[in-house]
Amino acid sequence: MLALFALPSAGRPFTVALDIASAGAAILTVTSGVVAFLTLLSSFNPQVSLSSEFGTQLGRFLLDTELGRSWLITAIFASVVTVLTFAVRSYGAVLVTTLLAIISLIPMSTQGHSGELANHDAAVMSLILHVISAAIWLGGLTLLIAVRPVSSSPELENVLRRYSTVALIAFIGVAVSGLARTLTALGRWEDLASPYGIILLTKIGALLIMGLLGAAYRRRLIAKAAEGRGAFWVVVCVELGLMGIASGAAAALARTAAPADTITIPQTTAAEILTDAPVPIELTLQRWFTAWSPDLLWVIVAGFGIVFYLVGVRRARRRGYPWPARRTISWIAGMGVLLWTTSGPLAAYDDALISLRFLSFALLSLAVPLLLAFASPVTLAALVIHPRNDGSRGPREWLLWAAHSPLARFTRRPVVAASLFATSLWLFHYSDLFRWSLYDQLGAEWMISQLLVTGCLFVRSLSLNASTTPEGRWRVASLTALTGAATFFGIATITRSDLVVAEWFGAMGRTWGPTPLQDQALAGAATLMIAGTIAILTGVSVLHTKRNNRPTDSTPVPAVRKDPHL
Repeated sequence: MLALFALPSAGRPFTVALDIASAGAAILTVTSGVVAFLTLLSSFNPQVSLSSEFGTQLGRFLLDTELGRSWLITAIFASVVTVLTFAVRSYGAVLVTTLLAIISLIPMSTQGHSGELANHDAAVMSLILHVISAAIWLGGLTLLIAVRPVSSSPELENVLRRYSTVALIAFIGVAVSGLARTLTALGRWEDLASPYGIILLTKIGALLIMGLLGAAYRRRLIAKAAEGRGAFWVVVCVELGLMGIASGAAAALARTAAPADTITIPQTTAAEILTDAPVPIELTLQRWFTAWSPDLLWVIVAGFGIVFYLVGVRRARRRGYPWPARRTISWIAGMGVLLWTTSGPLAAYDDALISLRFLSFALLSLAVPLLLAFASPVTLAALVIHPRNDGSRGPREWLLWAAHSPLARFTRRPVVAASLFATSLWLFHYSDLFRWSLYDQLGAEWMISQLLVTGCLFVRSLSLNASTTPEGRWRVASLTALTGAATFFGIATITRSDLVVAEWFGAMGRTWGPTPLQDQALAGAATLMIAGTIAILTGVSVLHTKRNNRPTDSTPVPAVRKDPHL
């Protein structure tokens, strides 16, 4: 992560960073295999030998049990990262490697909470974000120590400043995810007096106090650190002290049973077996404003998105660039709709009502992207973020690269964007991805991410400048075809005689609201809303194209040839 945002690819520190990452990934590969083997021994107590019987037991553990699969996936991804970090040196390849490295941390994070215990989904997501944030924080600190001998004073100062920003974001991620884990681990205020609560308070206090001290020290000592070794090691020691206390408390918490984690949910109904919670109470008008089921990932995304945008608007106005208020309102509204969809009443009831899940599809794929695109966040970022002049890539450079890369230009073509959008609709109507999003929290996050990405690509292809490009002539045809596809999916869902994922929605046991088949018809109506919105966009596109093609007084009109035979 720090190599992507802090180091020029042509410098020696960049190579050292990737070598360190390769060594770390290799250690993770080996230790994952060792832990998997020791877990097999402690869980099943097999007779260790070179016989085929033990090999069969090991294979079944790695392939047939969730715990074994987690360690196997971790080892596979870590081994791939080991090879890539050793072989690649370009920014694009390092970006892919970074994403794989983050993914490799997810399987082991999911092992920290049993699915039979309370608040399983919320606890797992908080653990995943906690581990990833801590890894970025501590990994960057390790890199500072490694690149110190091969960096000049100006280079070291730049790296320290950029690490300070990355560390602050990671610190917020650690703190927020830790707070969320606290809320799921403690059932009552009295639990703070338990051994788990006391250790937890110690960790929170140390994290907050030393986090503030670390930020103050970095502000005062970064400039001095580039001039002398003493100041540099002060910065490093402050960070190590912070991470040491937090990591030590985290290790103690991992060995201490949380009060809420000792509560096993009595799974007596189908809804409790499927969702780890009873059927929610009846969806009334009041519940549309009071029902909440926070998804920590999108809470953090919405929070950072709003804060960064407002900071950008403030910086633009300080520089004398008046930023339209309507764009700011559109961005905040888009983030608000995203938060309301992923953490509000739709999230609280979409496990029981398929119509609300399809309504969330419509909001995530069209409403949120339209609001966000109108806010022009890339334009704002390019305007206010300082450009890099040392060959490294900061947020501005990465955003511009993503916006103008060959892949981005290809996906902005109306035909391609419409095809991706239609494929997304098909996947969540007729494939097992929809079922995966119901049974697995990671599947639900994938669904949300996919809908947002395909929706943003589709909305971006409708930009006003598209009518002046060679692909612009295909825009109306693509919109018309997509309208027909969405209409087909909606009508097919309304008229369908069997129930989608019947073992889920048909087994919920709701005693209020429409029947499952009636609710499925309402879900089809939500898909028709998507078709209607696309039809409106088609009409707007046609009017816009006609307006651009209408000759004006300044447009030369071709001379009319006279027929020589007349």
